[in-house]
Amino acid sequence: MSASDPQDRIREAIATALDAMGAEGAEVHLERPRDPSHGDLATNVAMTLARTLRRAPRQIAEELAGTIDREAAGVTAVEVAGPGFLNFRLSAGAVAEAIRDAVVQGDAYGRSDEGEGRPIVVEWVSANPTGPLHAGHGRQAALGDAICRLLEWTGWRVHREFYYNDAGRQMERLALSVQARYEQLLGVPVEMPEDGYQGAYVREIAEALRDQVGDRLSGSGGPALDEMRAFAVKILRDEQDRDLQAMRIAFDHFFLESSLYSDGLVDDTVGKLRATGLVYEHEGATWLRTTAFGDDKDRVMLKSDGSATYFLPDVAYHMNKWGRGFEHAINVQGADHHGTVARVRAGLQALGLPEGYPEYVLHQMVRVERDGVEVKFSKRAGSYTTVRDLEEEVGVDVTRYFFLMRKPEAHLVFDLVEAADQSEKNPVFKIQYAHARMHAICRRGEVNPSEISMEGVDLSLLGHELERELVKRLGDFPDLVRKAAELRAPHLLCDYLEQTAGAVNAWYHAGNPTRAPELAVLSDDPGLRAARLALVRGVMVVLANGLEILGISAPERMVREEAESAVD
Repeated sequence: MSASDPQDRIREAIATALDAMGAEGAEVHLERPRDPSHGDLATNVAMTLARTLRRAPRQIAEELAGTIDREAAGVTAVEVAGPGFLNFRLSAGAVAEAIRDAVVQGDAYGRSDEGEGRPIVVEWVSANPTGPLHAGHGRQAALGDAICRLLEWTGWRVHREFYYNDAGRQMERLALSVQARYEQLLGVPVEMPEDGYQGAYVREIAEALRDQVGDRLSGSGGPALDEMRAFAVKILRDEQDRDLQAMRIAFDHFFLESSLYSDGLVDDTVGKLRATGLVYEHEGATWLRTTAFGDDKDRVMLKSDGSATYFLPDVAYHMNKWGRGFEHAINVQGADHHGTVARVRAGLQALGLPEGYPEYVLHQMVRVERDGVEVKFSKRAGSYTTVRDLEEEVGVDVTRYFFLMRKPEAHLVFDLVEAADQSEKNPVFKIQYAHARMHAICRRGEVNPSEISMEGVDLSLLGHELERELVKRLGDFPDLVRKAAELRAPHLLCDYLEQTAGAVNAWYHAGNPTRAPELAVLSDDPGLRAARLALVRGVMVVLANGLEILGISAPERMVREEAESAVD
């Protein structure tokens, strides 16, 4: 928390006034009014405290307006509106102080210690090693990575984990598919399994297998199939890892589902569940009474043949997370996992873990379109668009941003026409152009951005409406990062950066020497020049830091910006 952050100053002033009214510890939310004429920031705290204080909201608001220390809050006016809203108008100095924080703190601006260094494990992607990563995996990859970055920026000690589903029926299907292609390559007339994997990548694996072992595995039984499975899984795991690295995503640990069986964790979990008295036999299967913890029906743990259902290894895996010291855990998964949430949590509660563990962030799938028509252009994968397809088509920056710019629970249409556009119609380029334009100003003025100092700078000179609006947005950044982290919502940062870039570009174009010389950054007035260069540096810091959280580059030069500089 920064003493010069306008929102923090107002919260502290409200808290002091509320303490005197007998409402200690009340939570205060601030937001920007949609209509700027209503002020710079607003709160509904008077309405949320009406029941506690047993008074009318407007009466509470009027008392707060009269008792808040305006100088301490950095405001020129506190106004009561409607049924009890409080609107605040920031002083020019308080608004501009955000620039000082941004310039002084640099790449630390926006960081906080909300997490207090506590460990948290985030598990995401967790794709079956049965084929290339598809667009849905790509959305999850970008989403999970951005959540990790947000958590790190807010003081959490993040452990990144990928759970490989390398056990079960899908692995058998993969092995049988590779076996069929392998035999066909050797001239053996065999058919592909009806439920086999049809993509061209299966033939590629079979070709690599043939090149390595010749016909040694032809016509062999179980051991040969096991060798084929292991060979295919290694190739696909390596490929998935390369695609993720290309997206700038790395993991601390790859956890194998098979290890839950080989290390005895599934058997251990079964034993512990039986000891709870919540396990019973019915129709030859072994059930857990998950309804005792809010599930809509009891769940089968072990089938009649003794094999585990998907539910059981999930419980064992999360017990393992807890045992490794992760009392906070987030799973980023597709919306098709919605049905597993209640049963996994119920199994964990039966073993003594707290309600709500783990936390889930579920996302909807992705539809890739060009001109309104769905695109499935990967011949290798067979019937879907891969992450690599998108990276090769529009680049990593655009791919990541488009996966992040909608809230997770909303369906995402990945518009290839918009994504390929390199103008400001593309939100990624809009933000990057804004950042590059600030560097262009410094190059024209022969100023090293890293040497811009706040010493002796009079920020109150930034009084133009466009400057004031831009500075307010820069001051919103730390609070926005905290909010996006708390809500596990990187799309809020995308919205913020796009709107801020719009304000930056409006100010930049207005200050073009050929249009409005009085707004030019490189003014002949030394004081004004220093203040505006400080604003330029503040913009660079905020846009670069925001893009860093999203895992997107912040270029200092771009083609369009270079063309504009030549014209200027």
